[in-house]
Amino acid sequence: MSDEDFGREESRLGGRIRRYARVGTSVGGLAAQVVGSRYLGLNLDRGQHSSDLRAALGGLKGPLMKAAQILATIPDALPPEYAEDLRQLQSNAPAMGWPFVKRRMRSELGPDWQKNFKSFGHAAAAAASLGQVHEAIGLDGRHLACKLQYPDMQSAVEADLQQLKILFGIYRRYDRAIDPSNIFAELSDRLREELDYHREARHMELYRIMLAGEAGVEVPEPVHALSGERLLTMTWLEGESLMAFLERTDDVGQRNQVAMNMFRAWYVPFYYYGVIHGDPHLGNYTLREDGRVNLLDFGCIRVFDPRFVKGVIDLYFALERNDEALAVQAYESWGFTNISKDLLDALNIWAKFLYAPLLEDKPQPIMEGEGGMYGARVANEVHRELKRLGGVRPPREFVLMDRAAIGLGSVFMHLKAEINWHRLFHEMIAGFDVDRLRERQRESLTAVGLSPP
Repeated sequence: MSDEDFGREESRLGGRIRRYARVGTSVGGLAAQVVGSRYLGLNLDRGQHSSDLRAALGGLKGPLMKAAQILATIPDALPPEYAEDLRQLQSNAPAMGWPFVKRRMRSELGPDWQKNFKSFGHAAAAAASLGQVHEAIGLDGRHLACKLQYPDMQSAVEADLQQLKILFGIYRRYDRAIDPSNIFAELSDRLREELDYHREARHMELYRIMLAGEAGVEVPEPVHALSGERLLTMTWLEGESLMAFLERTDDVGQRNQVAMNMFRAWYVPFYYYGVIHGDPHLGNYTLREDGRVNLLDFGCIRVFDPRFVKGVIDLYFALERNDEALAVQAYESWGFTNISKDLLDALNIWAKFLYAPLLEDKPQPIMEGEGGMYGARVANEVHRELKRLGGVRPPREFVLMDRAAIGLGSVFMHLKAEINWHRLFHEMIAGFDVDRLRERQRESLTAVGLSPP
């Protein structure tokens, strides 16, 4: 690929065809091994197979790898061998070499790009689904992180989305419980936004505004002069992964403090500004020695109409008071329609599962009893009810909110945190006013060049 082609990287038919071929050969062969093991009695070395799967998905980059990252985050969702191998994709995916780095930096900052730095690390400090990070020192002495987007990611995203659309279509033909059309539309928009590094820089600035008063959270500062369409440079934040933190400490107090910092890092923006970070997988944050949280990635951000935020709070009080009319009003503000009594009961099964830790005024784990397996059983029960009722189309706004709740719940389960979630939540929503939220949202978004919903 020439430097000119590398710089443009338009979504080409050829790029998509190559993507289809790579997905088919890399993942298809591994899937065939599972089928052979399950139905033909062939031996399958799960440890080796999980490593092969990690290598295949790491080589593919893009949304398929991101899906594996999310799945690996959820406790008990996968056998241990698979969960551990796929978890490595969250920050230790296979990196691209120095020739790619030089071409990317030249295309974004020009042929003399190295003169912008005192030093620039040749090896990637971290690599994930859409890009890899290199450590650098700026001319002003600042410690920097440079995130470089992989080549031809637009083609990869469009190809993977097309395959996801086909899979959703197949699913819809044999299972009518959930109409995935809004889910697909929401994921498509968010994934395409993640390729826009100028937008991510504005998201980062937005989070610096929203979390300025949070002592337990750190947000990097974007360096616009050293950024471009596919290069995002920011200040470096020192920290360790959640799994490394768990290996070095059994201190319940420290684990609880990390959990409270995580809770506020995600929900202060939501309840005060109507903004959610929709991708809380383990590679998107690190932990400082004192338990503060570093937020590192701002590609998957969702801004909600303030009425949706009010609906989330209204549903809490509806469940607490067993107020069916208020629950219907809350679901309608989320975008659900034609809510019958039976549909309300089915939706409330899932809602009571998610809201359960907030409803009791006592310190407790985020989930009592059997952990992730209990959540799977609740999901299956809801699925059966929705199928019996003819199905439901989840609104777009529901998708990332649900994903964030499940992702954060997974973090709190890993931490084994025991906190009074009820009081944390009530402290956060005290004095909630939808008009004041709307004003704060408009002011903060306008300040960073983003438009309110």
